[in-house]
Amino acid sequence: MLKSIDPMLNADVLYALRAMGHDDDLVICDTNFPADAVARQSVLGRLLRIDNVTAGRAARAILSVLPLDSFVDKPALRMQIVGEPDEVPPVQIEVQREIDAAQGGPLPMGSIERFAFYELAKKSYCVIQTGERRFYGCFVFKKGVIGPDAA
Repeated sequence: MLKSIDPMLNADVLYALRAMGHDDDLVICDTNFPADAVARQSVLGRLLRIDNVTAGRAARAILSVLPLDSFVDKPALRMQIVGEPDEVPPVQIEVQREIDAAQGGPLPMGSIERFAFYELAKKSYCVIQTGERRFYGCFVFKKGVIGPDAA
């Protein structure tokens, strides 16, 4: 164990989060996402896991150490529901709450069509699959920077 590090963040996930650079994308996905196949095409080239937790809990852990990019309008994206792109299901509301809490205020997610999400995920730095079983528990976070005066 490490002090001040969320215990959900295993060694493989911590390595990837640290290795990512500014503007790299990270995918958080649910159990139904074709995670292994997509992860093989990512920069890291293998699937990472945070098992037995919801997407919201995984997002909280990740955002405890990962800054979101402040140079883009939408540094967090959610997968749109097929045929209902404006509907926001409970799993996405939960992740939005975690983003807002980590940012200290509202930072609304953008949305992306399902197949466009798959293509973006293939170009991501890494894919982290959670234990989330609800549909549309899939997100992209763009890594930001930590300034020289930040702790």
